[in-house]
Amino acid sequence: MLIATNGRGHVVKRPSKPAIGTMLANLRRGNEYLILERQDEAIEGDWYIQVWFRENNTYQLEHRDGVPTEHYQTQTVSQEKVLQALLAWVADKPDWRESFMWNNIGRMFTPRTPDDEGEPTA
Repeated sequence: MLIATNGRGHVVKRPSKPAIGTMLANLRRGNEYLILERQDEAIEGDWYIQVWFRENNTYQLEHRDGVPTEHYQTQTVSQEKVLQALLAWVADKPDWRESFMWNNIGRMFTPRTPDDEGEPTA
């Protein structure tokens, strides 16, 4: 099941395209966000796409493909590009990522181990 949640606690189960568009358009600048999450008890992991509308008028878009190491981030100033990505992700279109340059930030979400201590940081 698809669930949309915003930073004000508003939850919509099985949101329509217009509902997703409205939730995105209603984001206020700052730390407000919108998360679209696929929930299925038969599939392990976290599957979601989320967007924040930042103070500097940029949209920070992130998605996770099941596990923390598969967590990616990008930024854009285009609300339209974000909406197209959200809707394509919801529709499970294979090319939804292609309009952006993505950075893997999964390392931020995985616990460090004693073996990591000898590795140089970037």
